[in-house]
Amino acid sequence: MDDSREAFGVDRRRILAAAGLGGLGSIAALPTARAQSQSWPNKPIRLITGFPAGSATDGISRALAEHLRTVLGQPVTVENRAGANGSLGAAEVARAASDGYTLLVTNSSSITVNPQIYRKLPYVPERDFVPLSMAVSAPFILVVNPAGDRTAGVQSLNDLLALARSKPGALTYGSGGPGNLAHLGFEMINNKAGIQTRHVPYKSGVNAQIGLLGKEIDVLLDTPVTVPNIKAGKLRALAVTGPTRWRDLPEVPTLAEAGLPGVEITFWLGLFAPTGTPRAVLDILHNAIASARNDATAMQGLLRQGTVELTAPVQFAARIKAETAAWGEVIRRENITLD
Repeated sequence: MDDSREAFGVDRRRILAAAGLGGLGSIAALPTARAQSQSWPNKPIRLITGFPAGSATDGISRALAEHLRTVLGQPVTVENRAGANGSLGAAEVARAASDGYTLLVTNSSSITVNPQIYRKLPYVPERDFVPLSMAVSAPFILVVNPAGDRTAGVQSLNDLLALARSKPGALTYGSGGPGNLAHLGFEMINNKAGIQTRHVPYKSGVNAQIGLLGKEIDVLLDTPVTVPNIKAGKLRALAVTGPTRWRDLPEVPTLAEAGLPGVEITFWLGLFAPTGTPRAVLDILHNAIASARNDATAMQGLLRQGTVELTAPVQFAARIKAETAAWGEVIRRENITLD
């Protein structure tokens, strides 16, 4: 075992042995399955994400790519296929060979929301993907630009709501595209608070953040990636959308604490393999991903994006099922439609 593996506290042989114990559940003791687990992987692995560099999904992809390279002993590359709220990347993985060498790293909206709002989608999550592991979960952070033409005086959520009520339809909010959870979440805020704002869709959340920094829009539900912008004074945080305050912004209230109870929005980022990937390979992959808890560098990268989860596939699948149903109710209740 080389020094890097010893430092991480993990070893490829241990990962391969753990796979035989059934990280996803017990596997049949077939010679072909055993042989595959012993020979896999023997070539580079690709992590495909449907979001651009600088996004939260890109961040966890790169944190896990280096960890998997060390554990599995093969090159692991990250490829960004940004567009259509993660659909382009998801579609590419859905078409990929079911051999474990092409994996999807994506967020909750591309799996739980896209199928319910897009008339034509080139993938069906429950048909095309097998959950490997949730990586992180996080709330959104409601932010404005303190130098914005309309938002310079906005110090709190109540200030923002009062401004929106005084100018119906004038305030603009951005998102990473139609159907993105930031879009749906802000429509929930609109409906709950009784305000009218205009949606400005961008190609990605990163582009929406750039738009807010450039004063193209007034307000945004951003991810924890934006914390450095808040601490530097470039953006002002008004509230977080989770059930509790965010660890890196303890002074920022939740929406409920700020005066808007009943609106709670969190998202997750996770990994999937194409349906049909051999069970032995899925076990190896899951155990390799889960071992990131023993890798201080990987954990640091994951923590920048949210709360580290690294859940078992069965738990991940259960959360996807529950959130798909919950977001379906929100979409119908809030009468959210695409332009």
